[in-house]
Amino acid sequence: MPPLLATVRAYRPEDLPALHDICARTADAGRDSRHLYPDPDLMPSIFAAPYAALEPELTFVLDDGRGRAVGYVLGTADPAGFVSAFREVWLPPLAGRYPAPAGPARTPSEEMIALLHRPERMILPELAGYPAHLHIDLLPAAQRQGYGRALTHTFLRALRDRGADAVHLSMVTANTAARAFYDRLGFHEIAVPDPGPLTYLGRSTSLDGG
Repeated sequence: MPPLLATVRAYRPEDLPALHDICARTADAGRDSRHLYPDPDLMPSIFAAPYAALEPELTFVLDDGRGRAVGYVLGTADPAGFVSAFREVWLPPLAGRYPAPAGPARTPSEEMIALLHRPERMILPELAGYPAHLHIDLLPAAQRQGYGRALTHTFLRALRDRGADAVHLSMVTANTAARAFYDRLGFHEIAVPDPGPLTYLGRSTSLDGG
C-alpha cells in the first residue's frame, strides 16, 4: 500500500461519524473493539465524542486528503472543567441509552458504561503536575508514517497557547506498541497507586520535550 498523503487539520462537525469509527476500531488496546462492544457508539461516547462536543478547539483530525478523518487527537487543558461539563452537559442525554449498571458489571459493555457514569475518575492527585490530558488514535493505514507525531505536536502547541505546560494520558498497559510510540515522543511514566490495567504517562507541552 502506498504511503498515505494526509494532513492534520482542525475538527469539523461533519467529522463526527469518522471519530466514532476510528475510536471503535482502535479501542481494544489499539485493535478493533466492535467484537467486545456490540454498540459501536459506546466507546466513542466515552473517549472521543465528548471532547469534540465540549472542547472542539482542542480536537484535531488527520485528513486522508479526500476530506475523511483517519486519525485524531483530542483532550482538554482543564480536566476539572471538562469533568464538570461531562457530568452536567454530556452525560444526561446519554443516561437513557446507557443507564448506570445496578450492580457489578457483568460484561465488557457494562464495565465501560460504569466508566461513563464516573467522569470524576479522570481527576487523580498524582496527575496534578500534568493538568491537561489527551487521547490519540489512528486507523492502521495511517500508522507508522509520522502522523501520530504530527497530531501530538499540533495538540501540544494548542495546549501551550492555553497556558497548559504539561499533559498526561492513560493507556492500557498491555498495548506495548502504543507505549513504544509514547516513549519516542518523550512521555514518561507517572506513578499512580493501584492503576489497574492502565499506565499513566506525562510530558511537558514544550516541543523541546520530545
